[in-house]
Amino acid sequence: MSTTLFDAPGPKAAARIRIATIISSAAIVAFFAYAIYLFGSNGQLAAHKWDTFTQWPIIRYLLKGLGNTLLAAAGSALIALPLGVLLALMRLSKTRWIRWVGTGIIEFFRSIPLLLLIYIFFIALPKYQINPDLYWKLVIPIGLCSGATIAEVFRAGILALPKGQTEAAEAIGLTRLQTMRYVIFPQAIRLVMPSLLAQVAILIKDTTLGYAVSYSELQYSAKVIVSNTGDLIQTYLVVTVVFVLVNLAITRTADVWSRQQQRRYLSGYRPTSSFNRVGQTPEA
Repeated sequence: MSTTLFDAPGPKAAARIRIATIISSAAIVAFFAYAIYLFGSNGQLAAHKWDTFTQWPIIRYLLKGLGNTLLAAAGSALIALPLGVLLALMRLSKTRWIRWVGTGIIEFFRSIPLLLLIYIFFIALPKYQINPDLYWKLVIPIGLCSGATIAEVFRAGILALPKGQTEAAEAIGLTRLQTMRYVIFPQAIRLVMPSLLAQVAILIKDTTLGYAVSYSELQYSAKVIVSNTGDLIQTYLVVTVVFVLVNLAITRTADVWSRQQQRRYLSGYRPTSSFNRVGQTPEA
């Protein structure tokens, strides 16, 4: 199966990837096994250490933090997706100054550290009477940085399409805008959708920087619980498991989408021939 951003590995490369995967997986399992051994030998796995997370107020507080995390990720996605499409089209524009502006914006937000941008919204901008709500102080910086990355994903998807698609659209009289809207963009969306869903997982992880502006997302909620209970290892292990499950769900969605699109493509492919059988005359 072809990919958008890289070529499929050959037999030797695939074998090396499998060997590296086995070795790295074994190393990871050994690391976690040793970590569990250390936790157990120091009494961190004792049942009473986990009683905190059987209490409904604590569970409710963590669920509220998870809800705020997903809300921040959703708001960031609503900014990043249209911004990414706009910047990708600007960078692909035939007008030089539009292409330069789009490229400059993309490279700027891809280069600047996200935490620094959050601090700019949280500390610097309020001095100039630009003081949005706490939610937007987190969501806007994440959306801007992620939008620059998504722009490159969209651009890669558009450039991955055969040039014949554009030439065929122009041959039937479609304008450049119509070609992009009706021919190129729908196909590019299908190609880059798994990458876009993977970017959503990155958005969720980026929301953990909300602690810098005291936004009560999941990691900040864990910090508050630790300050009140002292159960640092247990709390952050629980939060880690929650993040892993959420990201696994997103990754699973991306995999299902990719397989469905591949099956749809293969089922829609029907080799055509003007002959029923070899040696017969063409069909009427």
